[in-house]
Amino acid sequence: MNNKSINSIKNLFFLFILIIFFNSKVLSIENKIILKVNNKIITNIDIYNEAKYLKALNPNLKTLDENKILEVAKTSLIREKIKEIEISKYNQNEINEKYFDNIIKSIYTNIGLKDKEEFLNYLSSLNINFLTIKKKLTNEAIWNQLIYKKFFSKLNIDKEKLRNEIKLNKIKSNSYLLYEIVYSADENIKAKELFNEIKKSISDQGFENTASIFSISATSKTGGKLGWIDENSVNKKILTEISKLKIGQYTNPILIPGGFLILSVKDIKEIEKKIDIDKELTLRIRSLQNQQLNQYSNIYFKKIKKDVIINEK
Repeated sequence: MNNKSINSIKNLFFLFILIIFFNSKVLSIENKIILKVNNKIITNIDIYNEAKYLKALNPNLKTLDENKILEVAKTSLIREKIKEIEISKYNQNEINEKYFDNIIKSIYTNIGLKDKEEFLNYLSSLNINFLTIKKKLTNEAIWNQLIYKKFFSKLNIDKEKLRNEIKLNKIKSNSYLLYEIVYSADENIKAKELFNEIKKSISDQGFENTASIFSISATSKTGGKLGWIDENSVNKKILTEISKLKIGQYTNPILIPGGFLILSVKDIKEIEKKIDIDKELTLRIRSLQNQQLNQYSNIYFKKIKKDVIINEK
């Protein structure tokens, strides 16, 4: 047997040892339970995979310390399990396919991808299983439908007032690229302390990473990104606050139902458009419905969390 053949065998043997070592390591990771949310377990491989997923949705997270990213992932999974426990009480495990596709679209456009195929390739390149992601997004969609059913009758929207406001809209207006942090605190002192922590984090880690760490909004997974919002569509109280800001600045906490809202202006552009009153009214109603439903979602989550037992191993 020549030297080349001997070297090839050595290389194959070394590769075989590595594969055995890697697989045994993965198995040990999979079997290590980190915590339980009621009877639902979370392992450290779950946390590792969640961290990969969150970094895919918000690449800016990669600038954080790895331990901090894992903490963010653990918090994200706890929220997911609490929602799973609640929706399991209702006989609903399917969603409309078109609705699901719209959720997928909102995610891939949010991270700058053009279509679902590009999104699937993106996930594959990061070794992220789409079926796992589909289950996550399905559960989130079912949660949203649950919130809709519970609270839709409580939504308060004055359509006539909106129509009159639209008639007064400027043809030229500012559009703001907004990011948010939504947080809650039971007492004023705790709220001030938490805001000081958030400010320090924004200074040290940036607004997007801070949103992933502190925000209780669903947008936390994408660094708090709300997207481009026309000033004509913004609540006057909020518009007063954001119109004072320069690009890169953020508001003081704004009191909202269930907590506090901080908004950051990432960019501003002037837009000019012909106003179709009926179309604009439909968009405005939908936007306000989403805002109010998100607030009800946060309030309801806070309520059900009190009845959940979280045990760390």
